[in-house]
Amino acid sequence: MQGCKIRRMTLPDLDEVAAIEADTFPTPWSRQSFEQELTRNVVARYLVVELDGRVIGYAGAWIILDESHITNIAIAEVYRGKGYGRALTQALLQYLSNLGAAYATLEVRKSNLRAQNLYTSLGFQTVGVRKRYYEDNQEDALLMVCQNLPPVEADFSEEETVSG
Repeated sequence: MQGCKIRRMTLPDLDEVAAIEADTFPTPWSRQSFEQELTRNVVARYLVVELDGRVIGYAGAWIILDESHITNIAIAEVYRGKGYGRALTQALLQYLSNLGAAYATLEVRKSNLRAQNLYTSLGFQTVGVRKRYYEDNQEDALLMVCQNLPPVEADFSEEETVSG
């Protein structure tokens, strides 16, 4: 993954993130939704994967106490199937662990076998079905959970999570 960097999402990333979102999902979040996540939602944390200075993917989650819920993961279509989604998801799971999460949950379309295979390979298990979860076509979502997050990195620090 030469030239690849995974870092916190910032406001200047939002145009690229919104474009990837719009190209990926039938009912995409708006640019304004991402802006609110970054500026107003204190439980939200987002990462981007950058290649040669350009955002090619992003992932986010909400963290409440020891629970984390992955809200979205997307890689620009031309970069899919090349390991960026795996690297980004692994980085997000590490980040969630570092921030105190004990487990992570997510929903995935029942038809999205590629994503399900990725999540399963990273330790997620299907624990339920959310009937007619997706508004665009009433497709069911699989509820998946990962209870084996990576160990906390001893040297992790983040300005917003460091007290005193």
